[in-house]
Amino acid sequence: MSGVSGLSGVSGVSGLPAVAGRVGVVPPFALPIEWLPAAGAPEQLIVLLHGWRCEATDMAPLARAVRAALPQAAVLVPDAPHAADTYNGRTRGRQWYSRVGLEFVYGTDLPWHRRVGAARVPVQDWLRAQQQRLGVAPAATVLAGFSQGAIVALEIALREDDVAGCVLAFAGCLTAPPPAAPRRATLHLLQGAADEVVPMAMARATFDALAAPGGDVTLDVADGVGHEVHPALIECALRRLIGRFGGQSGGGFGGRLADPSPPRTACAAPPAVATGAGSG
Repeated sequence: MSGVSGLSGVSGVSGLPAVAGRVGVVPPFALPIEWLPAAGAPEQLIVLLHGWRCEATDMAPLARAVRAALPQAAVLVPDAPHAADTYNGRTRGRQWYSRVGLEFVYGTDLPWHRRVGAARVPVQDWLRAQQQRLGVAPAATVLAGFSQGAIVALEIALREDDVAGCVLAFAGCLTAPPPAAPRRATLHLLQGAADEVVPMAMARATFDALAAPGGDVTLDVADGVGHEVHPALIECALRRLIGRFGGQSGGGFGGRLADPSPPRTACAAPPAVATGAGSG
C-alpha cells in the first residue's frame, strides 16, 4: 500500500489520449491502495471506486482477488474526495457526490443525474493521469465500482467511451436512459437478486437500456445476495476479467476460481420505468 500518488512529471505514452493542459487540475485523490506488479511494467490497470459512506479499504477483498488473478495488473483504489453526508446523526466514510435531496427515480431525477455527471469529470481526469503515469492504454483499463462508485463508473463509460475498455458495476445503475451505448467499452453488471438499495428492477432497466442500442453488456445475478460486493459476485467478475485478459485461474478469491454452473446472465423483461431507493 502507498499514500497519495504524485502526478508531477506526467509524460505522454504511445496510444494514450493526451491530457496536456488538464493534468494541472487533476485532483490528487488519496490512494490508500496502490498495488503494482512485483516485476515488470503493468499490463492492465484496475481502478476500484467504493460506495457511499465507504472508504477505499472497504474494497480490499475485491482488490486482493483481482491482484491474485491478474498479477501483472496495477490495482488502484482511491478514496472519494468528499466526506459523506451525515446519516441518522452519524458521519462516516466518503462519497463521490452528495445524496441530500435526491429521490433516486430512474429517468426523472434530474438533480441525481447532474450530480453524477459532475462527479465523473474529476474521476475520469484522474484516471487518464494514472494511465499516463503507469503506461497502460484505455483498452487494458478496467474501471470497477460498487453502488455509488459503480454509478459513477457507468457514467464515465457512457460519456467518455475511450477511457476504459471494461467496466465492472457491482450494484450499480444508470440514472436515466443513455443517449447511446458505448462503442468501445464492455460493461458487466453484477447484481444481488435480494438487493433492496439498488433493486433488481433498476439493474434490469440499466441492462435493457444499454443492450437495446447494441451495447456490449452483460448482467450476472447472484440469488439471495443483497447490497454488497459478495464473494459470488467477485467470482463472476473474475471470470469476466480472465475471459478478457487471461490470468491465473488458480489465484482468485479464496485461493481458486470456482467453476460452478454459470450465473444467470439474462433477465425477464423489466417494467418500462424502474423506480426504487437507490444508493446513489
